[in-house]
Amino acid sequence: MKPFVAVKLFFLLLLLLLHLSCSDTGIWQLVWSDEFNYEGEPDPGKWSIVEKPARWVNQEAQAYVDNRENLRVENGNLIIQAHRNHDGGYTSGRLDTFITGKWTYGRIEIKAKLPQGRGTWPALFMMPSENIKSVFGWPSSGEIDIMEHVGYNPGTVQTSVHCHEYNHPQGTHKFGTLYIDDPFNEYHIYAVEWYPDRLDFFVDENRFFTFENELSGWKAWPFYKDFYLILNLAIGGSWGGAQGIDDSIFPTQMVIDYVRVYQTDLEKLGYNMLDYAPEE
Repeated sequence: MKPFVAVKLFFLLLLLLLHLSCSDTGIWQLVWSDEFNYEGEPDPGKWSIVEKPARWVNQEAQAYVDNRENLRVENGNLIIQAHRNHDGGYTSGRLDTFITGKWTYGRIEIKAKLPQGRGTWPALFMMPSENIKSVFGWPSSGEIDIMEHVGYNPGTVQTSVHCHEYNHPQGTHKFGTLYIDDPFNEYHIYAVEWYPDRLDFFVDENRFFTFENELSGWKAWPFYKDFYLILNLAIGGSWGGAQGIDDSIFPTQMVIDYVRVYQTDLEKLGYNMLDYAPEE
């Protein structure tokens, strides 16, 4: 092969790989967002504050509370901050859009800085607004983890998908990991693009994991109904606390610059929606 032709083919292949690994953001229309360009409590028209006791889920050590020390908007950012109490317990914050925003398909992105320190477990994820068959709860009805990070493994973010067929308790859940140089002092965009045939996960527009619809039914693909968004900073727990909690890190916080939800006309992209509605 002539050198010029070989170089030309190399650059064509490089452009193809770049296209495949990046999001086509031009197809999306913004349908919901919070830019956090206000001060005070998170906008109640967009967020519900979740209050739960310690050990409520995943053996997490923190209590989720409605307190400005733990949840506030300031200087154009949402702050979710964890504290260690005088009694040795922990408090933190959790928000969701169960009442204010639910979506089927789209691009969901969060621009954030992560907390640093052993024992932290921030998560940006989506849960179903209703159960499959109105009977099956987690994991059968699905979970979409856009980003999780555990402090004892600094810089490595993980995305996961849970459903009846693939889930963590039985050791079959599908996930991808990516190392980021500095997720603590630099903002990064964590995103999922949710189509009828796949879920594509991104950090800073670089796709690093895809979960495909096998078209085998709801047990492997419950992702055809509304899901809502959850933002939280857990402390300890079955995963985040696997190597203990460093009490010297508190207070520690996750800083979120914005949350945006986009959707598009899937039929114009060639999807026949009747092909992607599994029988329950």
